[in-house]
Amino acid sequence: MSSNSATKEDFGYRTTAAQAVAGIDLTGKHAIVTGGYSGIGLETVKALAAAGASVTLACRDYERALETASAINTEIGSERVDALALSLDSQAAVKQAATTYLSRHDTLDILINNAAVMACPYGKTQEGFELQFGTNHLGHFTFFKGLLPALLNADYARVVCLSSTGHFLSPVVFDDIGFEHRDYEPWSSYGQAKTANALMALGIQQRYAAQGIEAFAVHPGGIMTTLQRHMTKEDIQSRGWVDEQGNVNELFKTTQQGASTSTWAATSEYLQGKGGQYLEDCSEAVVHDTLPASRNGVMSYAVSGDNANTLWDLSEALVG
Repeated sequence: MSSNSATKEDFGYRTTAAQAVAGIDLTGKHAIVTGGYSGIGLETVKALAAAGASVTLACRDYERALETASAINTEIGSERVDALALSLDSQAAVKQAATTYLSRHDTLDILINNAAVMACPYGKTQEGFELQFGTNHLGHFTFFKGLLPALLNADYARVVCLSSTGHFLSPVVFDDIGFEHRDYEPWSSYGQAKTANALMALGIQQRYAAQGIEAFAVHPGGIMTTLQRHMTKEDIQSRGWVDEQGNVNELFKTTQQGASTSTWAATSEYLQGKGGQYLEDCSEAVVHDTLPASRNGVMSYAVSGDNANTLWDLSEALVG
């Protein structure tokens, strides 16, 4: 990936995805963004495509993904964006999506695991896994494994796993991931899944960096998107995310700003050789052993090599 001259010091909280990729030429590169037709996923796709990459929107609603891809192609004046059906709550569907991509492409340079569900009522995936862990982590885990041949065929590949400050809410509870022996709590479930996302990036780094695949975990920042669809207006207001008139907290990022760290993680030359880290605001995050008042940085349990290995082995056992 040819790089601009920007270092991490040039970027920050309000950087946009377009700014993060400015001056970088991604011509000839292939990327996949899961959940790429809305929110920060859409802005990530636009930034990568504008920089010359061929981008696949891997999404649940295939027709909507096709329409979004067509609109972006019209905007950039090129047919570089296509669509792929991907339902992360079905292992069979995930495997089929990977197989379909491999039938179209020999290589994959960038995989951005962006799609997620958040704080939803208790449910299960089609294979019976708790819904948030099964969708946000296991779905992406199987997708990565299925795409591995294409990632290994690239000269150098990046995998970006979207975590969040939600990881502060819970480590991965290895002896009760499915809430079989404790009461289900939507935010604890989400926190566990976001910790798993961070650990997956480290797990990839530990296993495949020597073969040319680096991985990063990303906190995009606070952004109002469809991710909040399972929350009530009262809950959103009580958290200070919007006021009584529905105005979004001024500390929140726009979707363009929220997509910047994902884009930076996927393309920055500065990050080469630095994989396995948790990133926020286009910078490396500080690691904490105790919960910080600011909710900045990352908890040590989410960047623990031992935890990453435990999660990897467990994930392989669960999905075969």
